[in-house]
Amino acid sequence: MHKALQSRMPKLLAIRFLLLASLIAGARAAASPLVSAVDSVDMTVSDMDRAVAFYSHVLCFKKVRDTEVAGETYEKLEGVFGARMRVVRLQLGDEFIELTEYLAPQGRPIPAGARSNDRSFQHIAIIVSDMDKAYAWLRQNKIEYASSGPQLLPSWNRNAAGIKAFYFKDRDGHPLEILEFPPDKGAEKWHRPSDKLFLGIDHTALVVGDTEESLHFYRDLLGMRIVGESENYGTEQEHLNNVFGAHLRITSLRAGSGPGIELLEYLSPRDGSPLPPDEHANDVIHRQTVLLTRSADQAGSGFVRG
Repeated sequence: MHKALQSRMPKLLAIRFLLLASLIAGARAAASPLVSAVDSVDMTVSDMDRAVAFYSHVLCFKKVRDTEVAGETYEKLEGVFGARMRVVRLQLGDEFIELTEYLAPQGRPIPAGARSNDRSFQHIAIIVSDMDKAYAWLRQNKIEYASSGPQLLPSWNRNAAGIKAFYFKDRDGHPLEILEFPPDKGAEKWHRPSDKLFLGIDHTALVVGDTEESLHFYRDLLGMRIVGESENYGTEQEHLNNVFGAHLRITSLRAGSGPGIELLEYLSPRDGSPLPPDEHANDVIHRQTVLLTRSADQAGSGFVRG
């Protein structure tokens, strides 16, 4: 017995060592998520000068970079042969967006009749210090409505009560949202005294078909953390999204820094259009979220395994 136990000891120690190494590796992975920050939300536009004028004059973004790029690297990155792009980076508060105009080849405009429950839907949520003043300013600048008007989310919805929200569109038809948080909601920075009307970007929201499948990607693979959940419905939500019978499961995630990512699953109606299978980066419907990682190689291998 004693000899048998002695012969098994190296194997038992090896197994324990492997288990310990696995636990340490898991702990390190948990401490260092694949994605460290959300850098920006990018949109394709049809006319850069018009787009920059809108975001700068109407929404008070500041231009921080204006470049023109082309070549095989960018063709492979964007999946568009012969691409030549003008890319403008804009800042509002601490957050950024990037606008891309394809000088060649030009893509298609956003299809007529696009709705808030379509799978192509993605917006940025801009925080305002005063909803009434912001709404009046947008009306003065003749924005295109997406909501019927600003909505005050109802008191029965504990996780959303008191939030004021309004959907509208930019000059290309990209959906946008302005939000005003009540005192008990939103990040501390949104409640600091300010003489500015448009403060920054709290999150980007996108429609998903299945929240659990999306969480496998954003939470389990990328390492983002869930910071809020709610189920929104009723007349206020219907008029905010301009979708009759809108009933949404909403899940908010965040990385270490940058705007959050909000998953919008329409529990009803489920008749939103799918993302066009032939969508390309030079189509104006195209939007993408830029995530920062400490290791592109690790991210790439993670995507293959995931």
